[in-house]
Amino acid sequence: MKIFRLEEAIAQLPALRPLLESLVRVRRDLAIALLEADVASHLDPGRAGGNPTALRQRRARELQRELLSLIESIQRYDCVLKDLNLGLVDFPALRGGQVVNLCWKMDEPTISFWHGTDEGFAARKSLSKRRT
Repeated sequence: MKIFRLEEAIAQLPALRPLLESLVRVRRDLAIALLEADVASHLDPGRAGGNPTALRQRRARELQRELLSLIESIQRYDCVLKDLNLGLVDFPALRGGQVVNLCWKMDEPTISFWHGTDEGFAARKSLSKRRT
């Protein structure tokens, strides 16, 4: 597990932001594609081959592969992907000698929050002027 300094984590944001934006979009598109494939299979369960159900299922598989590829790309930055819908990531860091998580959402301009490793998003605390 990599331990980040705040400056190191912030330096990752320009590369991570577009990946997370794509991840959220693909996740949404996949949910829609799976729902459409399910509905289509119930409306016309007897057809096979190149029918709309098969096309929707193929599209869902393509989106699943794309989603997994994006997750792998994000994980290469040594951050921890916490929420695919929010584009939320944590960066392990030291604060007061303890391992904590610097917490960032893709719609935030920078990393401004942290929480303990046994806490989550709801327990985020604002970073003080003291650097981690």
